[in-house]
Amino acid sequence: MATKKEMIKSVLPVFFGLLVIVMVVVAIPTAIKLTSKASGEPANLVFNYEGVLGKVPTPWRNLAQGGEEPKDMLSGIVPEIRALRPEYIRIDHIYDAFNVVSGSSGNLSFDWSGLDKAVDSILATGAKPFLSLSYMPSVIAKGDIVSRPNNWNDWGVVVSETIKHYSGVKERNINNVIYEVWNEPDLFGSYKTYGDKNYLDMYLVSARAAARVSGVNSFEIGGPATTALYQNWLERLIKYVDQNNLRMDFVSWHRYTTDLEQFEKDVAQARSWAENIPALINLKYYVTEWGFDSENNKGYDERFGAIHTIAASRTMMGAIDKAFVFEIKDGPGAEKYWGRWGLLTNEKYGVPEKKPRYKALEFLNTLGPHRMSVSGEGSWVKSIASADDNGDLKILVVNYDPKGVHVESVPMTFENLPSGNFKITRQDFMGGSRVVNVATTSAVWKTNEYFSANSAAMFTVNF
Repeated sequence: MATKKEMIKSVLPVFFGLLVIVMVVVAIPTAIKLTSKASGEPANLVFNYEGVLGKVPTPWRNLAQGGEEPKDMLSGIVPEIRALRPEYIRIDHIYDAFNVVSGSSGNLSFDWSGLDKAVDSILATGAKPFLSLSYMPSVIAKGDIVSRPNNWNDWGVVVSETIKHYSGVKERNINNVIYEVWNEPDLFGSYKTYGDKNYLDMYLVSARAAARVSGVNSFEIGGPATTALYQNWLERLIKYVDQNNLRMDFVSWHRYTTDLEQFEKDVAQARSWAENIPALINLKYYVTEWGFDSENNKGYDERFGAIHTIAASRTMMGAIDKAFVFEIKDGPGAEKYWGRWGLLTNEKYGVPEKKPRYKALEFLNTLGPHRMSVSGEGSWVKSIASADDNGDLKILVVNYDPKGVHVESVPMTFENLPSGNFKITRQDFMGGSRVVNVATTSAVWKTNEYFSANSAAMFTVNF
């Protein structure tokens, strides 16, 4: 009869064998999953000519200009901006840069002449004004321009007079102006959603001031334009607005990131905070500044910034109601190119020059107005399919990789083509073009197209 020691010894190989099997069963799928996630998914694009989805969303047609200089920064570049077909242009620093408010507490007076020139420049581009109500006029501030006022009633007067001036039918009479309560309050002024320096107090006064104004055109009001999407800000603001029966047409935040998924995560989270509040069923979601880096970065002067702009625009289509490219023109730096956010250089160095991001917006604007079906996007390669009024296809494909290394040969399948004879033109972003004449008896046509790292191309199919 075997001893206990011998029995254990004989069982050990079986035990270790089973252990290895368990490890393999568990570890291999996990390893495959991790490898797949790390390597990403290649694209296999399929375009359906009969798959009309509606109007092409154009988030890239909203622009923002920061307060780089205390003047109207757009007056000298109106034709360049108009060429981008903007829908809204956002400006901040409207009170301090243009010395709008004077007088004393309880006895305020207003000089709109400087700000009017800036608004006139916006209107001359074909866009509507988006006014970030900032910063605190010095005559009512408790300290500097990012302080709270000595008396919140004074701030209410400033807000109501601003809305009356620009939206009032007997004054500037501009329809659909958007007013945003402050700019990056978490940064400029270190406001919180509690305590003595409470943004909720600012929003309460602003919303009630807006409600008091009569004889005005349609307008929107919202906020808080924080430096990013913060739950302790947005969720508290949304609940506060509901509890106090305040008007809020939109919530807004800023986002600077190379991670395109973050744009989608932001809006999904913001929607989740408001979805159970019936009064906010029509709430809109605005990213009122965006780019890939909130600091100076040479990529803003180079191709990378342009490809990020194209890819991020694709990501935000249909998810975010308005997204404001920051910014239109550089401030006056020590040299012409200094990694600033502008689409155009500053006139300090001669005629403002169009940077690659400007050309990215031009490229996006060559899409047709009708959105078409596209499936099979990958981890890096994204696409926007459209058709023009003549029924020709305009298809944008972008390969975006923040590491700048991914290349891909992309299968492209065109289904339900109306004719077997057509011409397809590939126009590379900031590059050359290639034309292929196709004659086929099939309603389906396939091709493979190579994309280097951080590249984009527009394919035009003429029937």
